[in-house]
Amino acid sequence: MPFSHRKDLGLLALRLGTGGVLFAHGSQKLLGWFGGGGVKGTSAAMESMGFTPGRESAVAAGLGEAGGGALLALGLATPVAGAAAAGAMAGAVSVHAPAGFFAHKGGFEYPAFLGFAAAGLGLVGPGRYSLDQLTGHRLNRPATVLLAFAVSAAAATVVVNRRAATVAAAKPQDADPEPSAD
Repeated sequence: MPFSHRKDLGLLALRLGTGGVLFAHGSQKLLGWFGGGGVKGTSAAMESMGFTPGRESAVAAGLGEAGGGALLALGLATPVAGAAAAGAMAGAVSVHAPAGFFAHKGGFEYPAFLGFAAAGLGLVGPGRYSLDQLTGHRLNRPATVLLAFAVSAAAATVVVNRRAATVAAAKPQDADPEPSAD
């Protein structure tokens, strides 16, 4: 088998695996599949994690994961799919970051890996065994890569910073010292 076919098979395997995992996670949020809370349950969870408004945050995260994952698996609009999934994972990393790196301690290892894998696929492209290939790469062009990743990075920055401000505002403030009785 020529090397180029091996590379394309490798990209297909990586797209199917990464896209499938992301699709499953997003389906939990959007549809309640695989033991998830659906939009209603995820909305409450998002609010408790500092993502406001909860419903919009749940839908955005679910679409970034499920939509990005499905498109990655299919190899369709690969730059948009990779950027959307990576942006969604940036939000998840912000939740897990205080626990450190390793997943077994609640850290950000797992969402970071999914985000980097999705971003890598969005940057390198889907390979020949993809819907992008069948459509003449109409949705997989250099300008699409730049635009998709710029928009995703900007949106993720806004969401993560807004969450950080919400979490900081919710922390109890030190009580003012008692006024003196002079």
